[in-house]
Amino acid sequence: MKRREYDESDVRVRPGRRGSRPRTKRRPEHADAAEAMVTTVDRGRWTCAPGADSTRPAVTAMRARELGRTPIVVGDRVGLVGDLSGAPDTIARIVRVEERRTLLRRTADDTDPFERVVVANAEQLVIVTSVADPEPRTGFVDRCLVAAYAGGLAPILCLTKADLGDPEVFAAQYRDLDLPVIVTRRDQEPAELATVLTGRVSALVGHSGVGKSTLVNALVPDAARAVGLVSAVGKGRHTTVAALALPLPEERGGGWVVDTPGVRSFGLAHVTPDDVLAAFDDLAAAIEDCPRGCGHLGPPADPECALDALAEKGLLQPGRLAALRRVLVALR
Repeated sequence: MKRREYDESDVRVRPGRRGSRPRTKRRPEHADAAEAMVTTVDRGRWTCAPGADSTRPAVTAMRARELGRTPIVVGDRVGLVGDLSGAPDTIARIVRVEERRTLLRRTADDTDPFERVVVANAEQLVIVTSVADPEPRTGFVDRCLVAAYAGGLAPILCLTKADLGDPEVFAAQYRDLDLPVIVTRRDQEPAELATVLTGRVSALVGHSGVGKSTLVNALVPDAARAVGLVSAVGKGRHTTVAALALPLPEERGGGWVVDTPGVRSFGLAHVTPDDVLAAFDDLAAAIEDCPRGCGHLGPPADPECALDALAEKGLLQPGRLAALRRVLVALR
């Protein structure tokens, strides 16, 4: 008979005289569990890279009973026990989920109370948008920036299809945020982007049809991600249906790139203006002087915002303040 595993709250009372002390049995801590990173989630099974090492065989795992309904997403660092060989028809158990350092989340819309975790522990968020076909949308980029700042990820703007138009027209709107902007063309390899991703865990997000899967195929030659076409009305077709972490070539320095499904909306019901400004060390302290409930948009909406006082003292460039406030408008 298989022995039941107990949670820390489980208590077993041995039969005996009244008043005897209960004996508590705690679940094992699994100190010998192997570290791994979740790379795929599919119908109650998780594919993991042991030690986050792309050269070792991937391991299929299931969630241990003791974890209950603990959510486990792509990018999570977990502890594995059981068969870690990665051989066909073998399975391991996820017995521990480490604390997340960063978290990219979204909601279906701005009124949806339920968060959807896109990826955990990514260091960078690469916001992919095309210069043309389809046309770039500042609203979507602004919302992705908000999600990155609130989740602790360093945002990067990647403009694709530069052979179809001038990328500077769109990029100029984000220069004052000190946001790295990388430009790619369909007729050239994304060498600059590959350099920025080397040795890091990076998530790619963007509308369908902007060339995200094309970039992934160029960065990870063995990825073979499906590439879709843009329809006559300028909308792309979804070709990535689930988040997937792919290893970058070790000979180029390694790292991981997480390809995420194309999204048409990026809800921010879970984010507040303070969450965004907390990502900027020089502004996080300043907004402590703002009145309660300040949206940091300035007058007339927020006439007593401390950021205006900072700008008047010359401690905050007007262009940077305007760019930040344009991003904050995404929350309204």
